[in-house]
Amino acid sequence: MYDLTTFQRDLLYVVAGLDEPHGLAIKEELETYYEKEIHHGRLYPNLDTIVEKGLIDKGQLDRRTNVYSLTQRGRREIEAHREWEDQYVTDLFD
Repeated sequence: MYDLTTFQRDLLYVVAGLDEPHGLAIKEELETYYEKEIHHGRLYPNLDTIVEKGLIDKGQLDRRTNVYSLTQRGRREIEAHREWEDQYVTDLFD
């Protein structure tokens, strides 16, 4: 996960956390978090990048809607990253 941008990492987390992660739902979730508009030209190329890295899969819900799902590799990468974070910030929350 070290080679992902922060935005790509956030995309990965949102895909992992949504029940039915499709482009518009992902976009809306990130706009709420970032408190600004996320343009399609930023969203979809970054989603494609994490698909190419094997962290998420891309499928079709219908002709116009792509749906995304976390792969096993994506799940492992998130778990490893959280373990790495925990070694530095766990004491902050005790």
